Amino acid sequence: MLFGAHVSSAGGISTAIDRADELRCDAVQVFTQSPRMWRPTAHGDDEVARFRERREEAGIAYVVCHALYLVNLAASDKDVHKKSVTAMRSSLETAAAIGAEGVVFHVGSHLGDGIAKGLKRAVPPLRRLLEHTDDRLWLILENSAGAGGTMGRSVAELAAIFDALDGHPRLGVCLDSCHWFVSGVDVTDPAALDTALADLDETIGLDRLRCLHVNDADAAFGSNRDRHTTLGAGQIGNGMATFLAHPAFDGLPAILETAGPDGYAEELRLMRELYRKGRRRRARRRA
Repeated sequence: MLFGAHVSSAGGISTAIDRADELRCDAVQVFTQSPRMWRPTAHGDDEVARFRERREEAGIAYVVCHALYLVNLAASDKDVHKKSVTAMRSSLETAAAIGAEGVVFHVGSHLGDGIAKGLKRAVPPLRRLLEHTDDRLWLILENSAGAGGTMGRSVAELAAIFDALDGHPRLGVCLDSCHWFVSGVDVTDPAALDTALADLDETIGLDRLRCLHVNDADAAFGSNRDRHTTLGAGQIGNGMATFLAHPAFDGLPAILETAGPDGYAEELRLMRELYRKGRRRRARRRA
């Protein structure tokens, strides 16, 4: 497993690698622009070159960019829809420039119109956006917590998006532990996790898994409330060991998104510890 975190790129996008290197990360996630503003950030050629150089020096094995929180490809509002497509294209262009492996995104919300109408609005731009991917750079669809009309709350909804895009070969999946837990998948229970991943394998394929977001949940199981908290401080707690150690996730980047009061150092230590604990438990169950 590749252990990493979502780090700031304040001061230039290449500084994200400096921060990841200081934390001894194997993987890193960054925003390519302010996550709550439509205006894209222009990254100079020197910054892009330094990002690639520092990544090589730091031995960062996986880089993923996160799309804006504002993006809603299923929006009925034409202005929001247009801005969402433009922002996604900008994220893909920056990701390609810095040599990233993926852009993680949420489809968005159908805002009560139903998933069929949401898909009708989201699929055409997604087809065009996928033309900007390549063998290295994928679009990576993240599961949602399931509040309101958000899409991708279940394996079935993720599969519906994949099916609508004819199973595009460069469309991947990012599983967020908090989102899965609050949408009704008990990631702390080995049997429940096995069942959910078997379902994912049957409908989409485990080969589409590209990234994990490792977040504890500050909301109850099945609540559909998207409330992250620091590792070990929420409803998932030490049960995160079960999630991290599942063999379906071997070799994947596991990205922390919620820093503790002193940054990510303690969370990274705890994530590695929980991973080792989960592996030992799984080995004992097999024995």
